[in-house]
Amino acid sequence: MDDATNQDLSIKQALAVATSILEQNPDLDSIDIDSTVLLCHVLNCSRSYLYTWPEKKIGTAISQQFIDLIERRALGEPVAYITGVRGFWDFDLNVNNATLIPRPETELLVEKALEQIGENASVLDLGTGSGAIAIVLAHVCPDSEVTAIEQSTDAIAIARENIKKTGINNISLLHGNWFEPLTNQRFDLIVSNPPYIPDEDPHLQMGDVKFEPRSALASGKDGLDDIKLIVSQARKFLKPQGWLLLEHGYDQADSVAKLLTDYGFQNLAQYPDLAGHIRVSGGRIK
Repeated sequence: MDDATNQDLSIKQALAVATSILEQNPDLDSIDIDSTVLLCHVLNCSRSYLYTWPEKKIGTAISQQFIDLIERRALGEPVAYITGVRGFWDFDLNVNNATLIPRPETELLVEKALEQIGENASVLDLGTGSGAIAIVLAHVCPDSEVTAIEQSTDAIAIARENIKKTGINNISLLHGNWFEPLTNQRFDLIVSNPPYIPDEDPHLQMGDVKFEPRSALASGKDGLDDIKLIVSQARKFLKPQGWLLLEHGYDQADSVAKLLTDYGFQNLAQYPDLAGHIRVSGGRIK
């Protein structure tokens, strides 16, 4: 690391230095990708630029800036928090340590939500975080009216930035805990990616997750506290034939299905991720 300080590195040299630094953390499993993303970030360039000009010098200041970011990644900080951006669907959304990092499992939730949205639908996104789910639903279905609720003041500020950044104008953003900001509104669809990890789960101290807001991850002894709350109250805010769709843990499908059934949801639907684990469950009311 010290040998690279105050040097004007080439693109090829910078990536080699990054590899040598990141290899010191055995928990990192995407070293090449991380290095490339961070170098593209500081150079404001595409990946193809790096491959086309490997011998191009990037300057002493940029070299040091890149190494500083690589050292943060070597300590485990997520790339999305380092760059402040995460790709989700067709958007590059702002993120920080007040928001969850959008993941592929949540794109599955969005896909299934889109299958349930009719014309002029009213949609509620509970715990919107960065606004990722609400933004995609509102973008793909511009005649819908999407309401997004978030409890964290820091997270809602990021969601507001992303809504403005994407230019979407059919989202209403409300500050509060789950259904609290609502009065007598009813929706065709309620969708949520709530906290669902058990409080003592060791995964909370591993990888990117240990840097994410615990309040958006953990939910009681079995991870189901918030899901239970949502399922138990959702009927009051759904129109007849309205749907509730939830993302949940890979091993919670049976528990979530029972909750939905116990609270009168019908037409139970459950959807697996690419690994074959059921990660999205939902149902409809009469």
